[in-house]
Amino acid sequence: MAPIKLHVLDCGAMSCDLTWLLLKAGRTIRPRGEKDRPVEWYSCTSHAVVVETPEGRLLWDTSCPRDWETRWAPTGLQDFFPYDQVSESEYFDSRLGQIGLGVEDIDFVVASHLHFDHAGNMQMFKGSNARLICNDKEKEFAFGYEGPFNGAHLKADYEGLEFETVSGDTEILPGVTLIEAPGHTAGTMSMKVDLPQSGSMIFTSDAIYLGDSYGPPASPAAIVNDLGAWYASVEKLRRIAETSNAEMIFGHDAAQLRSMKLAPVGFYE
Repeated sequence: MAPIKLHVLDCGAMSCDLTWLLLKAGRTIRPRGEKDRPVEWYSCTSHAVVVETPEGRLLWDTSCPRDWETRWAPTGLQDFFPYDQVSESEYFDSRLGQIGLGVEDIDFVVASHLHFDHAGNMQMFKGSNARLICNDKEKEFAFGYEGPFNGAHLKADYEGLEFETVSGDTEILPGVTLIEAPGHTAGTMSMKVDLPQSGSMIFTSDAIYLGDSYGPPASPAAIVNDLGAWYASVEKLRRIAETSNAEMIFGHDAAQLRSMKLAPVGFYE
C-alpha cells in the first residue's frame, strides 16, 4: 500500500446539553442561560482530519468559525452550542498552520455534511485550487431551502462555493473511502481510511455522535433528520467496521478524541 499519513486536528469544543447528542428519559434541552440548572452539560468536541496521500492531500471537515457568536446569531444556535471551549491554538486555521499547511496545500476539502460546526471554515477555500466535495443529497438540501438557514444548515458557511458531489460509497483517493450514511442529514457521510501501520479508521462524523450512541443497541440523538435511515446507517457502519477490523472515531466524543494521537505532536500512518 502506498504511504498515507493522517493528522487529527483537535479544534476545541462547544458546550451543550448532552440531550442534543444522546436521548435519555428525563432530560430537557436548555440554552446556556440555564447552564447552572441540573443538567448534563457536555464538552462537545470538534475535530478535522488531514489525510496525506501520494495522489493528493484531503481535508475532512472544517470545524467551527472564529466568528461563531455573530454568525450563528440569526439561528439562535450560539445559545445552545456556544463554541466557548477553544483557545487561540485550537481554532481550525491555527491547527492547520501547526502542521505546516495553508489553504494552498489542500487538494480536496470534503464536507461530511454542511452543518454549522462542520462547514464553519469552508469559505477559507473560496477561490483556491481545492476541490470542494459533499454528498449529492446534502448539496440538494443545503442549497435548496429558502432563507439564510434551516436548522443547523447556515448558508453563510457555504454560499458562493462550488461543490462537486458524490453519491453512494466512493473511493476518492487510494485507501480513502467516503461512506454514505444518511439519517443525521439527508447527505451525511463517514470516511474510512486504510493505513499501512495503524490499520483502518472510520471517522463517523455525526452519523454516530458518541461511543455511547453506538451501542449495541444504538441510541439516537435529538438532531436526526430521518430516524429509520439513521439506524440503518449505524448498522451499515458497524458491518463495515467489523469486516475491516476498523477503529470507529465518533463525531463528538470528547473522551475518545482526547485519548488519540493529535496534531501537531502525533499522527497515524
